[in-house]
Amino acid sequence: MVEFEKFFLDNGLTVVFHKDPTTPIAALNIIYKVGSRDENPDKTGFAHLFEHLMFEGSKYCKHFDKILEKAGGSSNAYTNFDYTNYFLMIPKDNIEIALWLESGRMMELDFNPEKLNVQKQVVIEEYKETLLNRPYGDDYKLMLQLAYKVHPYQWPVIGKDFNHIQKATLDDVENFFFSYYAPNNAILAIGGDFDSNQVKDLINKWFGDIPRRDVPVKKYPIEPTQTRMRQMTVERDVPFDKVMIAFHYFPRTNFGFYVTDVITDILSDGPSARLYQKLVKDKQLFSDIDAYISGTLDTGLVFVEGVLNEGVSTQTAIQAIWDELELLKSKPVEQRELDKVINNLETKMIDGRTNVVRKTMNLAYYELLGDAHLYNLEELRYRSITPQDVMTYSKIIFQPHRANVLYYLAKK
Repeated sequence: MVEFEKFFLDNGLTVVFHKDPTTPIAALNIIYKVGSRDENPDKTGFAHLFEHLMFEGSKYCKHFDKILEKAGGSSNAYTNFDYTNYFLMIPKDNIEIALWLESGRMMELDFNPEKLNVQKQVVIEEYKETLLNRPYGDDYKLMLQLAYKVHPYQWPVIGKDFNHIQKATLDDVENFFFSYYAPNNAILAIGGDFDSNQVKDLINKWFGDIPRRDVPVKKYPIEPTQTRMRQMTVERDVPFDKVMIAFHYFPRTNFGFYVTDVITDILSDGPSARLYQKLVKDKQLFSDIDAYISGTLDTGLVFVEGVLNEGVSTQTAIQAIWDELELLKSKPVEQRELDKVINNLETKMIDGRTNVVRKTMNLAYYELLGDAHLYNLEELRYRSITPQDVMTYSKIIFQPHRANVLYYLAKK
């Protein structure tokens, strides 16, 4: 059980505080409720671009990293479809420096053409490296285009096209910042050896005067129920063929999310899992195979993907995957196999409670889901899953008419 306090500033900032007397390190985590799903379809990649721009410093402190490092701290960030997350750790005696730095970034960035151009080029190179120049690099992008027709999950977090970033103007990024980087669109979580009054005083001091902003009302289109199989075939300069199948599954807070997470671990969590044992080791159809979920807040995707061994046809490979999915639908998983998967998941969650940075990050994330208290219920939700649940949800998800199939072929 992770204990915490929650309070709100008048400007709408949500604050979650966890007291941890076991460590001299303080952790600070800020989630901004903006991800790639909030972007203009003609101006994508902006949420990710901002992850870079934030480290160029604020109007009030132009050297974020240098000052944080001098204070003994370090920081990082990541962007996904649904939100952008910034986190740092610092000696607890220097927590006020961290709050000052983060409040400055929330108030106003150091917007200037030179810094924007530098970070645009960094993001463009990252786009080219990860999507264009890496073998199979665009498979995920292609699958999103195939699986989503109206929801903004249809483009990757880094963007549809690097030209969207290339054309970004200073006005574009300023408008994006003042639309989404606001106290009333953020969750601040802090962990460390402080008392709550000390934390409240410091947060009010540094964040209390930041004005509320007019955050756009978010109404994401609901992806229509898929009624037929979709297929796409591409040829690329890669050494071996690859196949990928994706199915729509459930929103993050739905019980079906937890069951689906367990299903993918049954299929591919390590070399003892089903897909590796049967399709890599026994039948030698694939050199590598994996199953995973996108983990998005709205309706996400379940992926099964693998690189074929030389001489194996894509149809043989796809049929072998379908056979394993049909087995989940027709025969209950043994309790022992289910317990093994859930025990592994539980171990990972318990490990996450031993580190103040991860605890703070998770408290912010579960508050984003609706209530930080959900963090303390995760093990119970996973532990409640039964073999019948696995079979029931497999029947719902793994239907041919719900499948999106990508044949990623090596050029002959």
